[in-house]
Amino acid sequence: MRIKFIAGNWKMNRTPAEAAALIDAILPLIKDAQCDAAMCVPAVDLHAARERLRSSKVMLGAQNMHWADQGAYTGELSAAMIKEAGASCVILGHSERRQYFAETDETVSKKTKAALAWGLLPIVCVGESREERLSGQTAPVVTRQTRAALDGLSSGQVSGLVIAYEPVWAIGTGLVATDEQANETIGVIRGVIRDMFSGAADSTRILYGGSMNASNAAGLLSQPEIDGGLIGGASLKAADFAAIVNAAGVSRG
Repeated sequence: MRIKFIAGNWKMNRTPAEAAALIDAILPLIKDAQCDAAMCVPAVDLHAARERLRSSKVMLGAQNMHWADQGAYTGELSAAMIKEAGASCVILGHSERRQYFAETDETVSKKTKAALAWGLLPIVCVGESREERLSGQTAPVVTRQTRAALDGLSSGQVSGLVIAYEPVWAIGTGLVATDEQANETIGVIRGVIRDMFSGAADSTRILYGGSMNASNAAGLLSQPEIDGGLIGGASLKAADFAAIVNAAGVSRG
């Protein structure tokens, strides 16, 4: 049984003081959660979030990292840096990183290997644009991205990481893939993993990351292929994020 996983992606929101207050509001609401949960915060919030999450089961995550251990990469953070700051997971290849900061399939692959080498849990994002979906390219796009991200890894490594399917057309737009559309595409991704790594496909968790919120979470999480959610805007609202986390507990199995 794959335990559901809900990861909040705060994006570029909340100062350290605001982060502490938000975590203090969320934790009492999810103290009985029956799923795994993480909060992926801006780098400047890592220290404040670590202090608040120290006695909880919620994982602390970063939103990006460089593949190199050190070097002349102004403004970047290494896996060692974010791990020592308290993070245990990291989002890689988010559509906004691909769109605005020239992230490529190659860099996502390099970052995934670096994260695993440092004992971080990679949350590897894949997904198609609106134009690609309308032209029937969803399966080829997510297949290419998944294969590139996982190339060179072992079956054991793939079993332990997380994939997040985030249709770009549903990120921050309020549009959401239907339960069936999301389940179908995640099934395609799982099929790619099965083709590359055989048994790893049954243990790799694949999340849905396209505008999941408190009102649609239960339906999405009830689908057999969907193992949780990468949550954007709703992760910044204590009651909404808690509702999703608690829905994931109900939807285990």
